[in-house]
Amino acid sequence: QVQLEESGGGLVQAGDSLRLSCAASGRTFSNYGVGWFRQAPGKEREFVAAINRSGGSTSYADSVKGRFTISRDNAKNAVYLQMNSLIPEDTAVYYCATYMSFYAIRIVDTYYDYWGQGTQVTVSS
Repeated sequence: QVQLEESGGGLVQAGDSLRLSCAASGRTFSNYGVGWFRQAPGKEREFVAAINRSGGSTSYADSVKGRFTISRDNAKNAVYLQMNSLIPEDTAVYYCATYMSFYAIRIVDTYYDYWGQGTQVTVSS
């Protein structure tokens, strides 16, 4: 089992930046790909970004491409989401989650096994 804990959320203004962290414990973290998802009030959970187990491949939702960057440090059992040029539409609870795969990138949440509790990001206009 993998335990995940997100941090780094907060209230910011449009145009600001935030860096979310996802700390993992439990089974060997480097065996898992990791994704970030978000859920805004009244909306379904949506894919934001994912990174494969080695960190050599990433994928982004069109809505965040060019503004967000996902990275990982397997030595620290951590994954990060650098969010720049934030806009009010980015307001949501952000979750990190893990999936088991050797090389693939997964953007559908049904592939993900373990989830964190989420961290709130609020962007004011």
